[in-house]
Amino acid sequence: MPDPTPARTPRSVLVTGGNRGIGLAVAQAFAAAGDRVAVTYRSGEAPAGFLGVRADVTDPASLDAAFATVEAEQGAVEVLVANAGTNRDQLLMRMSDEEFDTVLDANLAGAWRVARRAVRGMVRAKRGRIIFMSSVVGMYGSPGQTNYAASKSGMVGLARSIARELGGRGITANVIAPGFIDTDMTRELPEATQAQYRAQIPAGRFGDASDVARAAVFLAEAGYVNGAVLPVDGGLGMGH
Repeated sequence: MPDPTPARTPRSVLVTGGNRGIGLAVAQAFAAAGDRVAVTYRSGEAPAGFLGVRADVTDPASLDAAFATVEAEQGAVEVLVANAGTNRDQLLMRMSDEEFDTVLDANLAGAWRVARRAVRGMVRAKRGRIIFMSSVVGMYGSPGQTNYAASKSGMVGLARSIARELGGRGITANVIAPGFIDTDMTRELPEATQAQYRAQIPAGRFGDASDVARAAVFLAEAGYVNGAVLPVDGGLGMGH
């Protein structure tokens, strides 16, 4: 019998910071679902098989040029995954203004900048999905990461304000809060530190980048989920 489910029209998807780790896994998941996927990257090389656009989320002109390229190649962005970010870990009393400002500018203001640019096309189309990549640290806290935690928790207010502002135009804004995910960063941790972290996770293991990617694909399909925070942390944060 023929498949009764109609084929979905491929969407124009943009993943910032999509050349490695979680961002790359997200890009791969959307491509596997049949979407047209572009990724931004600040350094290194664009991953094969994707439209790669060099961009810096702290530079509005750079972002505008990147969006113009994506729009010309695959149409206005319909799904935005704001994943690009950085960290500058340091104890509170030793943290400099520069270390604090750099992280807030890249992670929180950067997410705001890409969302601001993306909604131009979404408002015209009367549909769109915005997904912010936060962290369990944003809700849970972490010593030595006051800047990072503040930037990631700020995404919740950002998403919920966008949801209230643009929800009536068919645009959703949601947040994914990953926990400890098996990436190059976590693999560099000493084994004793990794074991300590695993002991705090009810699932007893680190997550895989594909776990986060599946959450992003879900939120891009879920038109009646708006302003939500979806934890992908093995139970570490218990939704907080």
